[in-house]
Amino acid sequence: MKFYCEEVSAAIAETESTENGISAEAAALRLEQNGKNKLAEGKKIPLWKRFLMQLADPMTIILIVAAVISAATTIYSNMMHAEGESFADVIIILAVVIINAVLGVFQESKAEKAIEALQEMAAATSKVIRNGQITLVKSEDIVVGDVVILEAGDAVPADGRIIECASMKVEEAALTGESVPVTKDASPISLGDKKDVPLGDRVNMVYMGSTVVYGRGKVLITATGMDTEMGKIADALAKAEDGETPLQKKLGQLSRILTFLVIGISAVVMIVKVLREGVFTPEGMAGFGFDGFMDSFMVAVSLAVAAIPEGLATVVTIVLSIGVTNMSRRNAIIRRLTAVETLGCAQIICSDKTGTLTQNKMTVVESHSADEALLARAMALCSDAELDADGMATGEPTECALVNFASANGLPKPALKAEMPRCGEAPFDSMRKMMSTVHKTENGITQFTKGAPDEILRRCTSYLAENGEILPMTDAAMEKFLAENKDMADRALRVLAAAKREYSAEPTDYSPAALEQDMTFIGLCGMIDPIRPEVKDAIAECHSAGIRAVMITGDHIDTAVAIATQLGIIQSKEEAITGAMLDDLSDDDLATAIERFGVYARVQPEHKVRIVTAWKKRGYVTAMTGDGVNDAPSIKSADIGVGMGITGTDVTKNVADMVLADDNFATIVGAVGEGRRIYDNIRKSIQFLLASNMSEVLSIFFATLLGFTILKPVHLLWINLVTDCFPALALGMEKAEPDLMQRKPRDPQEGIFAGGLGRDMIYQGVLVTIITMLAYFIGHWMETGFTEFIFTGFENGVSPDGMTMAFLTMSMAEIFHAFNMRSQHGSIFRLNSHNRTLWFAGIFSLAATTLVIYVPFLRDAFGFTVITFPEYAVALGLAALVIPVVELVKLVQRLINKRKETVS
Repeated sequence: MKFYCEEVSAAIAETESTENGISAEAAALRLEQNGKNKLAEGKKIPLWKRFLMQLADPMTIILIVAAVISAATTIYSNMMHAEGESFADVIIILAVVIINAVLGVFQESKAEKAIEALQEMAAATSKVIRNGQITLVKSEDIVVGDVVILEAGDAVPADGRIIECASMKVEEAALTGESVPVTKDASPISLGDKKDVPLGDRVNMVYMGSTVVYGRGKVLITATGMDTEMGKIADALAKAEDGETPLQKKLGQLSRILTFLVIGISAVVMIVKVLREGVFTPEGMAGFGFDGFMDSFMVAVSLAVAAIPEGLATVVTIVLSIGVTNMSRRNAIIRRLTAVETLGCAQIICSDKTGTLTQNKMTVVESHSADEALLARAMALCSDAELDADGMATGEPTECALVNFASANGLPKPALKAEMPRCGEAPFDSMRKMMSTVHKTENGITQFTKGAPDEILRRCTSYLAENGEILPMTDAAMEKFLAENKDMADRALRVLAAAKREYSAEPTDYSPAALEQDMTFIGLCGMIDPIRPEVKDAIAECHSAGIRAVMITGDHIDTAVAIATQLGIIQSKEEAITGAMLDDLSDDDLATAIERFGVYARVQPEHKVRIVTAWKKRGYVTAMTGDGVNDAPSIKSADIGVGMGITGTDVTKNVADMVLADDNFATIVGAVGEGRRIYDNIRKSIQFLLASNMSEVLSIFFATLLGFTILKPVHLLWINLVTDCFPALALGMEKAEPDLMQRKPRDPQEGIFAGGLGRDMIYQGVLVTIITMLAYFIGHWMETGFTEFIFTGFENGVSPDGMTMAFLTMSMAEIFHAFNMRSQHGSIFRLNSHNRTLWFAGIFSLAATTLVIYVPFLRDAFGFTVITFPEYAVALGLAALVIPVVELVKLVQRLINKRKETVS
């Protein structure tokens, strides 16, 4: 049944109730049959399952496979050889996997606790008529058929049809997005030629999640729990699918590439080694045997270990965690690590208006009167809002704005009441659109009336002139006041007029008809839900960053256009569209026309999902902000959902990727910058790690072809996890580049190697390979002498000095290269900032590498030898060559790009 279209008697019959509610026994039976009046809670994922989900990452799977292969070969080697092999490779790889998974689970748990701390308590109890008596019951125990008594300040516990009400106004912003409370009425609504009545226009209904701000009423409950409008929205959330973030897609792409490379390179090297040692030798395959085959397999495993950047998953996780921590200090709580990176590449931010772009607090912003103090006095006294002990206005938002207006003019409500106590009134009525209050003064009796300007002016026979005189109302004066009213209304201000009437004695008749005539017009007040002061600059910064801000609201189009124009979201009303207009567009038509509109007014929850979907269909990375339950489906459908922590509902917070603890739109701009910085730094880390791993792969590959061992698997793991990981983490902490928020958002479809990353990674990897191979040759020469080096070459397959110098050179070349990576294209000598973490990482890596070479038990475990100071110095000198070479290439690249820009 559409209860809002039916008479009260029909609604009561449908719910099998009475005007005085149902019995306690009937309520208990219905509660048992239909369940509690609360929204279904999502199932929490157990800790063990979260841990396994972390292990499902493609990069992690590659590491686990490498650990299994390494373990199998180590076990075989221990079975076949007396000395045996160490399980160091396996232990280190598994340690990386476990640490990464634990970090991910820890971050998710920390975010959930923060969200729980932000969640506001729902209405705990409600006044219900049962057995003919008003009873206080838990809101969750309310059932269909209950009759609930609502008063100002009460939270509406469930959906219901109004049986009767007196001047009741309900704040429904959480459901409809409208900042102005809705005046309620018990009369049925006629559909006419309409198919249905929008939620915001169902004035004879109240809904879970809304709040009574004025008046009182009696309501018949028609839906509870998941059957309410809020419940329907919560249920719709389950149908919206979570997609992968751009970073997840890029890392997945990288993992697939690395998988094929690892398999391909390892297979090629193994085949080459088998052919060279088992086929093209005098002994042939008989001499090669199974041991030779397993040795070749171990070389292939070494290459696999070299090709996989073991620290990449951990580096990405930690860099994101650090970014999340930074954001939490700026009042943005990230629920999923990759969410901040997604916001960093956002191209569209769809924002709710009320409470997000505006303050959700009606404020008088303009007034017209010959005596502003008298106007403020009249507006404050002719209202039921009050100032509490802290000076905060409480009551209906519009009246609170008027009381604050008077207070700002030095007329606090308590002092006014003491000076002019109320002795009578004609309460507000939606038919006459005004209210009147009568007050005692030292000079007699004064009446103040406020309401709709046209209705007030019709009842005024005089007006207050500039010199304080009271002059008869003329057509010219009437036109002037109506023009002022129209001017403010055209700017989406809500306008109220005030009038007064003097009496020599207290009136005997307080009826509206008796009071509201022969009045003197005082003036007009224009009010609006003002924008947050920081939002305009935040939107301007979004525009400079190539991000488009879009307003989506349930408010009227005139109000929405006025706010959006003031903020710089749109330039004209032609860029605005209503929900009714959206209904006339198919999904395809909407996707085609979506870029024309910057404001969507008077929309329903399903409209918001369609809008977000249309933007995504055009290929834009879309963010959605909001606080109300009506925002939740679109928040979940967007690439990243941003919920409000203070005014936001529980449902919205639970589905959001990021929650703003201060409800500040400007915080989103900080998140955009942080997301861009993080992605830039992750790319720097990826380029650094892959270039390093490429140098390791190529060094092993060419050394194998030449018939000598340059580095062992345990050496590669040390370099990957110690020499590479810490500098990579330090690069993740690099400060943002100056032009970060002047760049356009990156194309979400671009690959991980876009922007020259792949090209630079290849030449840098080759460069480190050449330097490392050169260090091995020099080390072997310095160990054996020139003559023996020339004549014996690599007969033994291993040069202890050469291997040790190659290890030192490769380790330190990668450290020096990390400094190159502070800027992908700019010179490191022109950076204005310093990365102390990178310096600490470099010093630590140098110290750790030196200890491995010179501490006896470590040296023996790694199979190194003590090298002389000249050998040590040569190795470091070779490693340092990576800086001038890369700087020279960057210079050439900048000159080429500058020439291209000049030509274009």
